[in-house]
Amino acid sequence: MSKITIILGHPNSKSFNSVIAETYRNTALKAGHDVKYFALGDMEFDPILHEGYNKRQNLEPDLQMAIDAVLWADHLVFVFPTWWGTMPAILKGFFDRAFLPGLTFKYHENDPMWDKLLAGKSAHCLITMDTPRWFFSLIYGDPAHKQIKRTILEFCGVKPVKITNFSEVRYADDKKRATWLEKVKEIASKTLL
Repeated sequence: MSKITIILGHPNSKSFNSVIAETYRNTALKAGHDVKYFALGDMEFDPILHEGYNKRQNLEPDLQMAIDAVLWADHLVFVFPTWWGTMPAILKGFFDRAFLPGLTFKYHENDPMWDKLLAGKSAHCLITMDTPRWFFSLIYGDPAHKQIKRTILEFCGVKPVKITNFSEVRYADDKKRATWLEKVKEIASKTLL
């Protein structure tokens, strides 16, 4: 069975995103997977990379546990809403602080290339949004998807990176949300690496 790390990127651990993450976790555990779960909103860490990469900021214990779980996992699951076309600040802060050079990627000294230190891992992003899916794609060009897939996870070697959208959340009644949670169960039960 797989080693799975789930990161809830919504700052409110009582949100519908939390229900999605918990549904995934419970289904994966029931299927026999080894699962680690982190709700970023419940963790204590400074999401600001104050010095950029010029000076290494010590990782707080919660952040260290989460990045250790990312390194441990075969499969990563990120659950988050789309706000202003991208991920919430707390999730971006997690990537800024924890996906560090030498840990998740490593630049070459004398050329512009880099080593992808998370190669061999896969990921699935479960993303909610209020914007209609077609509009987000055709008009905005999928900025949240491109950011997490191409410029973060694939940059570090994670492949494949799958994305599942749930929209439009603001109009979803209980029946629609239940249908989405069944989809989450289906995705989690098929996580066999």
